[in-house]
Amino acid sequence: MTNRIYNFNPGPAALPLEVLQQIQEEFLDFGASGMSIVEVSHRSKWFDDVINDAVDRTKRLLGLDQRYHVVFCQGGASMQFCMVPMNFLSNGRKADYVNTGTWSTKAINEARIQGKDIRVAASSEDRNFSYIPADIEFDSQAAYVHITSNNTIKGTQWAEFPETGGVPLVADMSSDIFSRIIDVEKFGLIYAGAQKNIGPAGVCLVIVRRDMLDLIPEDLPTMLKYSTYVNKNSMFNTPPCFAIYTVQLVLKWLEEKIGGLGKMEAINRSKAELLYGLLDSSEFYRPTADQDSRSLMNVTFRLPTEELEQAFVAEALENGLGGLKGHRSVGGCRASIYNATSHKAVEVLVDFMRTFEKKHG
Repeated sequence: MTNRIYNFNPGPAALPLEVLQQIQEEFLDFGASGMSIVEVSHRSKWFDDVINDAVDRTKRLLGLDQRYHVVFCQGGASMQFCMVPMNFLSNGRKADYVNTGTWSTKAINEARIQGKDIRVAASSEDRNFSYIPADIEFDSQAAYVHITSNNTIKGTQWAEFPETGGVPLVADMSSDIFSRIIDVEKFGLIYAGAQKNIGPAGVCLVIVRRDMLDLIPEDLPTMLKYSTYVNKNSMFNTPPCFAIYTVQLVLKWLEEKIGGLGKMEAINRSKAELLYGLLDSSEFYRPTADQDSRSLMNVTFRLPTEELEQAFVAEALENGLGGLKGHRSVGGCRASIYNATSHKAVEVLVDFMRTFEKKHG
């Protein structure tokens, strides 16, 4: 096997090594079918077993009851930015949005493009999205409240989800789905592009509560209605079979190898504490997010100069540590420590950071 680096990419991101090895092992002959998973019919028993197992594991891991449907859509989370208001804001309904960064801003813009009645109930734009707003007053008549649970670019995350007075939460959980235990009772819909924490690019996991389906107007295009995916088990048309298969294997790894969300959360918190501990003890590195709003998934930080940041990223890669460049819109550095990024990887990163500081500080 070729040498593999420690992968801190923000998405597409690290996948569990044993999942990659299983894909490699059965790629030419999936389930004794004599075909690859990318060749089998999506109408076959082989793929039926894959998608149904992915749905079942999602429900078990998140503790979903019979009210919740699990479906797989294409178009990534960005498609959901328009699908959510399209499905839920007809007939004069309105919604509240909380703006905590780039992806929240995009979701707000997609709703406004359609002329939907939305209100930005809170925003952290005043301090460059470095914190999560608190004590928000929501509209009790809103159809939903939209949040981005974790902000990959700014390195912030909702530690506690907001109290909405019974209004359903709709959340973009692309970068922290399955990373911790959540109270699903608060949510009317959850969506997550797979390529950050649960699989490869090409599929978006959507969890929708049954009562939300009653809001969907009849005159939407078929492929833009959540009810189409629910009624056809995500197979109204050919789904992204390989991506769903990989998600299924990741969920199996999470459930059977890791032992569920409680254990995964403990691992994630330990990784984050190790990395933030170094940042807080250093005068060389500067974390960019407020301490009470810090992400467990995306650790963002700056160095004294942009030249040092460029050197940091380059030297890190030379030492087998990849993906540490900050998003192009903000610069700096970022370590994405998703579920599949091991504790060992973070330990190696912290050791490198100490060495780099001694050399350049």
